Amino acid sequence: MAETKEFRAESKRLLDMMINSIYTHKEIFLRELISNASDAIDKLYFKSLTDDKVGLSKEDFAINIYTDKEKGTLTISDNGIGMTDEELENNLGVIANSGSLKFKSENESTDDVDIIGQFGVGFYSAFMVAKEVGVRSKAYGSDKAYVWKSTGVDGYTIEECEKDTVGTDIILTMKEDTEDECYDEYLEPSKIKELVKKYSDYIRCPIKMDMEHTHRKADAKEDDYSDEAYETHIVNETLNSMVPLWRKNKNELKPEDYNNFYKEKFYDYSDPAKYIHSKTEGTTTYDALLFIPSRAPYNYYSKDYEKGLALYSSGVLIMDKCADLLPDYFSFVRGLVDSADLSLNISREMLQHDRQLKIIAKSIEKTIRSELKKMLNNEREKYEEFWKNFGIQLKFGIYDNYGQDREAVQDLVLFTSSFEKKLATLDEYVSRMKEDQKYIYYAAGDSVEKVELLPQTELLRDKGYEILYLTDNVDEFAVKALMNYKEKSFKSVSEGDLEIESEEEKEQTQKLAEENKDMLEYLGTALDGKVKSVKISEKLKSHPVCISTEGQISVEMEKVLNQNPTNERVKSEKVLELNPEHPIFETLKSLYGKDNDKLSSYADILYNQALLIEGLQIDDPVSFANKVCALMSQSN
Repeated sequence: MAETKEFRAESKRLLDMMINSIYTHKEIFLRELISNASDAIDKLYFKSLTDDKVGLSKEDFAINIYTDKEKGTLTISDNGIGMTDEELENNLGVIANSGSLKFKSENESTDDVDIIGQFGVGFYSAFMVAKEVGVRSKAYGSDKAYVWKSTGVDGYTIEECEKDTVGTDIILTMKEDTEDECYDEYLEPSKIKELVKKYSDYIRCPIKMDMEHTHRKADAKEDDYSDEAYETHIVNETLNSMVPLWRKNKNELKPEDYNNFYKEKFYDYSDPAKYIHSKTEGTTTYDALLFIPSRAPYNYYSKDYEKGLALYSSGVLIMDKCADLLPDYFSFVRGLVDSADLSLNISREMLQHDRQLKIIAKSIEKTIRSELKKMLNNEREKYEEFWKNFGIQLKFGIYDNYGQDREAVQDLVLFTSSFEKKLATLDEYVSRMKEDQKYIYYAAGDSVEKVELLPQTELLRDKGYEILYLTDNVDEFAVKALMNYKEKSFKSVSEGDLEIESEEEKEQTQKLAEENKDMLEYLGTALDGKVKSVKISEKLKSHPVCISTEGQISVEMEKVLNQNPTNERVKSEKVLELNPEHPIFETLKSLYGKDNDKLSSYADILYNQALLIEGLQIDDPVSFANKVCALMSQSN
């Protein structure tokens, strides 16, 4: 009987932490063991390039998986380089001692042979599902075979055994099922196939397994659907596709190859709006295959949506959705990144601090931005369709994180413009500005139609100024975060001074304000704190009255913020503006000092009228209606 050897103290602690902490998904054990088997095959294949005695061609190498439900065992077998008793001791007896890394460092010319796993930490993930792990191995060039066995932290044994061929068999005796965990599922060929497709589909050697295939018998009668009408065959099936699409040369691929991959991988029935296939070399090396969907997923704008790119290390899946690879404003992008610079045995916590991942993420962000800019410039119709689906997300990106990412997004955003009522970029707006125009003018409201009816827009349009129509809740917040674009500041049509008056017009407005100072102050007092002041307007043309605001909170922002389910109400600092050219202004002047009660009623009516124009609720609609009716009765 073989002597039981103890793991080192630090290895015991690491093994315990490994099983209970590092991996949250037990199913990844298969990924780790397949990766190790692939490494062993890569090593022997590398040796075969210079050693004719190996006697195996590239096509001869394979990983085979076997299940035995009666014994409760799962076996992963490879015909790779194998291990001697000393290598079993060093590679498996000391956790986190990597034979693969040692091989890589000793063979500088192995750049074309990726070593994706590490005998060490990953191997011990087998103990998450197995109560006993056996490793039977025969090293290339050796006459003897050895078997390593362990039931976990208690230790391991190594003894000589019989094995005819070079390679390694890893035999897992599965744990018994519990209320929370079903270990028997890993003995089901269908489950094994599912996990291979998910994690190891792009391992370069075939992963094979006997699979049952049921077919209808050729001589079965048309109306016979009994069990006897069918027969089952056992087929040794290759479970993996072996060559990742993203590793192929672009000139080998057609658009339908990318489209089919996208639809199969991401369960979308529509072709993507755009695909991006890139290979980056330099500070870090990676392949990326990215897709911009042609429509937003049903849950995209909900808390259930999970952003992220699939992350691979040399074709082996590390993480299904790595959120750190995408900024929030590009969260709609789907796809994957494959880099040999990332360790296969890396946790989510470690990824957040991984320098290589941060470099990749920054590069990915630049690539996406560049491709969207190309679409905007060269395929405007397609870009505008994309914008309908994901434009709001880009606008969120402008003001999110206190606007720190605004420069990354500002050239991609579109707003409906008064110029031909088409979508326009900020650059297009600025290029059409009047020679002496200081500001980018905008108006906010529920819809383009409602914005166009705002009294404040009439004079601007009449004088030939272009206006951006902000109709999404996020728009004005985004503009505030931008502050300026190409040295041009943003100005709402509802702000006080639009600076569109000539000097002569300004003098006339100031003169009227001075002449009617007492009346304006009386109107402000009559409104009893509802407005900060009442003033002569320089922005109205045919309308009698409008609301403008002072300070950072506009009327539209007040509406948006007060939609939040909190007890705190936000109020903008409102100013009631009167059109001195409208007949109502003369009526107000005639009432002042003669019938101030009636003047107060006019003030209240005009204020509420202005609120309704802005889409705001009035405090007392009954009182408003009664005052209007009273004035109508008097006119009769």
